[in-house]
Amino acid sequence: MFIDTHCHLSKEDYDDIDKVIIEDKEADVDKIVVSGCSREAIDEVMSFKDKYDMVYVTIGYHPEYADSVRKEDLDYLKSLLAKKKIVGIGEIGLDYHYTKENKDKQIWLFEEQLKIAENFNLPVVIHSRDATQDTINTLKKYKVKGIIHCFSGSLETANIYISMGFLLGIGGVVTFKNSKLKDVVKELSLESIVLETDSPYLTPVPFRGKINSSKYLEFIANFIADIKNISVDELAEITSRNASSLFDFNR
Repeated sequence: MFIDTHCHLSKEDYDDIDKVIIEDKEADVDKIVVSGCSREAIDEVMSFKDKYDMVYVTIGYHPEYADSVRKEDLDYLKSLLAKKKIVGIGEIGLDYHYTKENKDKQIWLFEEQLKIAENFNLPVVIHSRDATQDTINTLKKYKVKGIIHCFSGSLETANIYISMGFLLGIGGVVTFKNSKLKDVVKELSLESIVLETDSPYLTPVPFRGKINSSKYLEFIANFIADIKNISVDELAEITSRNASSLFDFNR
């Protein structure tokens, strides 16, 4: 049974959420961790966790909202954290891909949410794009554990995150023809990775061009199992154990 440790689920992206959930279960996906990373998305995913038994959620504010998030939004986030099936804070982090002009605001938002995670003893799901060193430097300030979502960096960077106690989220990018991630994954211990889709984005081969879904997790798993020369059942067992050791699915 697979666990998708990071995906997005919204009525904006999927016409029929009930159908998506059924298809995920049929694809041997046991649990999906859905990220609500804006004020609107948080409210939507909260309703999904209550409706679907396989849905757990992480909530937090993505760095793209750094210019608009205020203290009251952080207070709202904190007010929800005692509710059932909220298993982490995320996705949070830094993204300098489109702009560095609001770097200070991004770091402020990131640090405020890391403080919340530390205070509530919850794991974090980290988004880092073109901001590796600042991400590492910021994480070192806090006693948190979690997942580096959509990891696609070098083996050196992977080892730094692992040494800090983080797991690496590996998704569809590993299947892409020109991706170097497969070479990194080949060198990593399976104890350091978890599976994710980041659906509806980053659809794995052979479905690139289609909207992604947790039902495609098996194709990511099969690809990694081939790289590691193990059975997909063994891969599923190890990565699901890793996810379950991080996230408290009994909340």
